[in-house]
Amino acid sequence: MNRILSSSVLRGTIAASVLAISLLFAASTPLRADDDCQKRIAHADHKLHEAAAHHGWDSPEAAKYRAELNEARSYCWEHNHRWWSEDDHKWHTEHDWDDHDHDHDNH
Repeated sequence: MNRILSSSVLRGTIAASVLAISLLFAASTPLRADDDCQKRIAHADHKLHEAAAHHGWDSPEAAKYRAELNEARSYCWEHNHRWWSEDDHKWHTEHDWDDHDHDHDNH
């Protein structure tokens, strides 16, 4: 009887552990995707501001990073249905960015 009880307890403990680990990984995946999107958008925004400072807002270099910023926003929107605004440091859940918001420095 003890052997049966021990075996059942062991199986229950293993099942609970597997479930807990699965939930832990499932919960961390969206957070990691958000972090990647935030970093990708922040990097593109930073590169755009650097290019504009060194070459001007109408330069080919700024245009390259402006396109990269728009691609990063689109990617995040398509995969997470939200995007990071580096200017106001918050997530947006609406597709409300302006593709031309970085055409000229408004700051």
